[in-house]
Parts: sequence; structure tokens; C-alpha cells
Amino acid sequence: MSVISPPQSAVEVTAADLPLYCPNPAMPLWSSHPRVFLDVAATGEAMCPYCGTRYHMKGPPPRGH
Repeated sequence: MSVISPPQSAVEVTAADLPLYCPNPAMPLWSSHPRVFLDVAATGEAMCPYCGTRYHMKGPPPRGH
């Protein structure tokens, strides 16, 4: 996972990061919240309902997702 610099400020994910969940492993422990799985493959983007982190799918979703 890599963070895109502002103004987008979304976490860029690839097929290797699926299934996608937040908080992601790169987030510090102090920002933890209950784990929630996000469907980024359907639309190419998703937002965490707890912390508002935006995720953006880089490249096509894998087949079968």
C-alpha cells in the first residue's frame, strides 16, 4: 500500500492488498478502530465509515472479486 500525496490523500491499493480492510497494517496503533472490510474492487474506491480514510484501487480488480 502506498499513500498518494494531497490533494487526493487516498491510500492506493492493488489486487495484492485484497481483501481490503481498515485500519490497514500501515496505520499507527493509536488510530485503531474496529476492523471493517471494504469493497474497493466494485467501484475502484471505498471510504472507511469509522475514520474516513479513502482507498483507491490501482489497476484492474482481479478476476473473481
